[in-house]
Amino acid sequence: MIFFRRRLPADRRPALARDERVVAWAAAADAATVVVTNLGLYLPGAAERLDWHRILKATWDERALTVTAAREGAARDGYAVVADDVPRRYALADPGDVPHQVRTRVTGSVGYTVHGAVPGGGARVAGRRVAGADGLVWTVRYDPGTPADDPQVVAATDALVAAARASATPTDL
Repeated sequence: MIFFRRRLPADRRPALARDERVVAWAAAADAATVVVTNLGLYLPGAAERLDWHRILKATWDERALTVTAAREGAARDGYAVVADDVPRRYALADPGDVPHQVRTRVTGSVGYTVHGAVPGGGARVAGRRVAGADGLVWTVRYDPGTPADDPQVVAATDALVAAARASATPTDL
């Protein structure tokens, strides 16, 4: 069986990192291009690549790709607090393999995830894989309405993250 891969035109190719390669691409509106690489996603109008571990949600509705990146908030001991950035929607007339590759790579970046209760709400703890780095990068995304700066919430979150890290770390045999 022979597979033909659409070649990305040189004038639409972003400046790639040394070990980065294009795995899929699709034309978007206004002659813009969505480019999927092994390291992240290049989106129209964005100044830089959006790495896979920084994407909280990505959906495909048969016409458009919607991407919600993580907006980083407080940096705490061993983890960062994140929230949803403004979702960005890109209409793709001929999406090719872009939706599949985005889903596969965002999902593949998740090494561990758990949701737990904290005083006044809940929090999603996630350990994400970062291309080229060992281990997991830890983030917490609070449920809407959760008082994230409350000292009791911070203490409960610290405990949730510590438990998640312990669960995700292989023990010595």
